[in-house]
Amino acid sequence: MTFVTSAQNIARTTGKDLRGHLLPILLVGAIAAAALALVAYLLWPTWEVESASGPARLPVSIGSTLFNVPSASIRMKIQHHTGPQERIDLSFAYPSLEPPEAPKRVSAADVDEAMQPIDRIFLSIAAHHDALAPDIRARTIYPRYLDQATTIGEDGLTMRAFREGSPYSGEDLFSATASDFVARCSREAATPGMCLSERRVEGADLTFRFPRSWLAHWHEVTDAMDRLTLQLHGQK
Repeated sequence: MTFVTSAQNIARTTGKDLRGHLLPILLVGAIAAAALALVAYLLWPTWEVESASGPARLPVSIGSTLFNVPSASIRMKIQHHTGPQERIDLSFAYPSLEPPEAPKRVSAADVDEAMQPIDRIFLSIAAHHDALAPDIRARTIYPRYLDQATTIGEDGLTMRAFREGSPYSGEDLFSATASDFVARCSREAATPGMCLSERRVEGADLTFRFPRSWLAHWHEVTDAMDRLTLQLHGQK
């Protein structure tokens, strides 16, 4: 009987001790959890992951000639890399000469709408491999296929038509005596007439393409081609 009474007393004493220690243990645990939450909050990264984008300009070597090309102006994805290339095709908004905006998607409802005016100047840069220079071609090759008649336009621009049956049949040659400007242009038809004007820069030939209608302000077009040449290569 004495043994049972002693066991009961021990159990009561132990229970009181456990209840006495339980509150401090819970308090310490709560403080520790709050501290861990605070540390986690302070150390949690606050930056946002941004998608990687390529460089704004790419150094490209064409015909051993270095060009610094705006990456957003490159028309073909396969040409979107640095280093040597045989050819690269570019486009620029006109008259700003900035890389053009991404093309808009055309829906079925828009297909039948009238053709929108072209607001870009296109440029192809290709290695010439010692082919005949554009200025020599204009002086020695084109005259063989031109009609004799010359039409003098406004602002010093002259036009001569290529003979029918010649390699340039259906085109006209425009030139300016007071300038080095020369452009070979297709005629207006179901599609707008387009002009091309060429120039050589060291080991590469630059071919600019633009609408024939721009010839009405050919001085500005010539200036745009000069500025693009300077921006891409650093010299005329």
